[in-house]
Amino acid sequence: MVRKLVVSFLFLAILGAFGACNAGELQRNYYRKSCRGVEQIVRDITWRNVSANPSLAPKLLRLHYHDCFVRGCDGSVLLDSTPNNPSEKEAIPNRSLSGFDFIDFVKSILEEECPGAVSCADILALGARDAVSYQFQRPMWQVFTGRQDGRVSVDSEALAGLPSPSSDFPTLLQNFQSNNLDVVDLVTLSGAHTIGVTHCSLVAKRLYNFTGKGDTDPSLDSEYAQTLKTICPLPIVRTTTLGMDPGSSDSFDSHYFVALSQNMTLFQSDSALLTNPLSSTIASHLQNPRLFFALFARSMTKMGAIGVLTNGEGEIRQNCRVVNA
Repeated sequence: MVRKLVVSFLFLAILGAFGACNAGELQRNYYRKSCRGVEQIVRDITWRNVSANPSLAPKLLRLHYHDCFVRGCDGSVLLDSTPNNPSEKEAIPNRSLSGFDFIDFVKSILEEECPGAVSCADILALGARDAVSYQFQRPMWQVFTGRQDGRVSVDSEALAGLPSPSSDFPTLLQNFQSNNLDVVDLVTLSGAHTIGVTHCSLVAKRLYNFTGKGDTDPSLDSEYAQTLKTICPLPIVRTTTLGMDPGSSDSFDSHYFVALSQNMTLFQSDSALLTNPLSSTIASHLQNPRLFFALFARSMTKMGAIGVLTNGEGEIRQNCRVVNA
């Protein structure tokens, strides 16, 4: 019964992947008059940089996600702290974010081409799409534009709004639903863990002290857990990194869902997807790369519309790190 329900659910989701996907107030070709060619400019800069540094792709994808899940996709994660206000960058989940310098660089180029026209939030949304798309040499999802930049960034909101790597399934689902995303989005966007790295410190508890008794998380494949312990021996070195998707962390593909089925993913929030019959069945279907790419496009477009500021609700920052004077 669950499998039949999932097939119907995914079919409807795929149909949605070819529609507007809840783009809200955003538009296609929003900058056709104010900054013609902006998407080409961002793509060219991004592809050149990803070619030289492939690790930029997961960095920008993560940066976009962390932006959208706090105050919506308004570029608030890009703001620096002020003397009386620690920004989202200071929150523990965001301290390992990177890619800010790249966004600054793209912004500087666009300010020369089209002063005061293109928002930092749109630059981030386009850059994340283009960074992932470089591998395929074609856009992997539609980015609607017209976002304006927010003026508020608070560290406590990021700490509260971003799910932890140790989150269980109900917590994850509640977090996504509060952002108008569904269970298909939750499972599909978890597939972003197919590229990039994380640090040993984020998986140490699963390996060495899962219940506080010096034990290993039993949901981890035992051989994989031993491999991870070899890479991350005690005492944990915080700078040591692990590939998010074993054997495939440099390639954007559906292998994450294969690893998930084998209990070889790094975070409890990954394993949590297998604790719910519906999400587990969705994950098994997403081992199919064509299905994963189609639904990832749908979910990224939906995510990119979360809480956007348009029509004068925000501003176009001159500098992505500070609000306009």
